Amino acid sequence: MADDAEKTEEPTPKKIEDARKEGNVPKSQDTSGVVTLFVAILAMLMLFPFMAKHMILLFKYYFSLIGTPLDKLFMIDIAIVTIKEFLLIVMPLAIAVAVAGIIAALAQYGFLFTTKAIAPDFKKIDPIKGAKNLFSLKKLIEGVKITFKSFTTLGVGFVFFFYFIMELPTVALFGLHDQLMWLKDKMLIIAFVMLFIIFVFAIIDIIIVRKQYFDGLKMSKQEIKDEMKNMDGDPLIKSKIKQIQMQAARKRMMAEIPNADVVITNPTHYAVAVKYDEKKAHAPIVIAKGVDNIAQQIKKIARESNVHIVQNPPLARSLYKEVAVDKAIPEALFGAVAEVLAYVYKINKK
Repeated sequence: MADDAEKTEEPTPKKIEDARKEGNVPKSQDTSGVVTLFVAILAMLMLFPFMAKHMILLFKYYFSLIGTPLDKLFMIDIAIVTIKEFLLIVMPLAIAVAVAGIIAALAQYGFLFTTKAIAPDFKKIDPIKGAKNLFSLKKLIEGVKITFKSFTTLGVGFVFFFYFIMELPTVALFGLHDQLMWLKDKMLIIAFVMLFIIFVFAIIDIIIVRKQYFDGLKMSKQEIKDEMKNMDGDPLIKSKIKQIQMQAARKRMMAEIPNADVVITNPTHYAVAVKYDEKKAHAPIVIAKGVDNIAQQIKKIARESNVHIVQNPPLARSLYKEVAVDKAIPEALFGAVAEVLAYVYKINKK
């Protein structure tokens, strides 16, 4: 019993799907962050001329207003122009970052739409439970991880920054354009170095997150049994249904015995009822069969219905084993069954 209570089994597909419906998916914040940051840097580089153009236009507009008296309508016009230019500067970058966030999420756990994760849960605003979560061991470990990652990333970035600072005496001799190009190159180097560090942490984080996620979904053997029972139905109920179906089929089979041409027996254990209607089938058909008690019932109904009973043990056993109810006899048994039917037809003067 103790082993059954231990969650040692891998989660079933249904368990994982149920967790997804609850909004519980393996999501690495570091992975989403590194993808978003990478796209943001690339977008900044690609959109910089466009952004710089609109920033210059905005400043030129401001300078053109010097000496113009201010009134209410003029202030509204300034606000409209400012908002318009600001949106033109920010929106392309914001859209690129938003798309990157969506792509990062889709890459981790695919498309998911659920309202359960955002449904109001008043248990989450319990101050006592919130205080426990705030000072829990998990939160402490998360804090240590964030601190370590931050100091490592900033530390590596500072080392590169320090070496670049050492070049300033030489850079001071450059022209303004060359100085700006040097600054741009060094900023890109620092940005991509720090991005690489974050990327390494993201890979480690997503491995840990996925392991913790699937470990958290592990099931006990009893839970797997219960799930299978719920999916496939209670075995007792299924057994009862099967029993009822067999009884119904047996009842129908017994009802067909009076229509048989002959019942072939062995003579005690096997009984097979055969009917031949050349208008409906090309060969005789087994309409009922059984052993022991069922065989005795078949013979009883046959006597009550004046159906001939013929003893032929080898044929009775062969028909019982090889032919299902409502199926035609195989060609190999045609001769033996034909002899029995001919004997019965002769007695009945057919």
